[in-house]
Amino acid sequence: MNQIKQVVMYTDGACLGNPGPGGYAAVLIYGERRKELSGGYRQTTNNRMEIMAVIAGLKALKKDVAVKVYTDSQYVVNAINQGWARRWRENDWVRNKDKERAKNVDLWAELLLLCEERNVIFEWIKGHNNENENEFCDRLAVACAKLPDLPHDEGFETLG
Repeated sequence: MNQIKQVVMYTDGACLGNPGPGGYAAVLIYGERRKELSGGYRQTTNNRMEIMAVIAGLKALKKDVAVKVYTDSQYVVNAINQGWARRWRENDWVRNKDKERAKNVDLWAELLLLCEERNVIFEWIKGHNNENENEFCDRLAVACAKLPDLPHDEGFETLG
């Protein structure tokens, strides 16, 4: 019987202005192995980059692993752990009784699918609190946001 691999993931997103140029980063750790992922967009939001960091990390993993995601984004943790994103999807992306549409629908839809295909646990950690991997992700995300010639964030620029 094969034992399920346990991966630890740290993520962070950054935006220079909100909206503005943004970057995301994820670090995947499995035993002694480490993988760093990052990217950015020329016009986006901080929340989109926080979600994108998790998506990028999960997409890099096989489906037969268990993942513990550490993020300093309460938006991401609460939307998943408290079931907000699932309820938004069930309600055709309407998020409240005032019929306001959820934001970042494209990314939430992708993240929910990735989470349903894997065993994922989300845990919030305080940002800028000397947690080495979180601080590394922050620096990498900010550096990506500063890169020249960043691509379009189609979801942000077309969906608003």
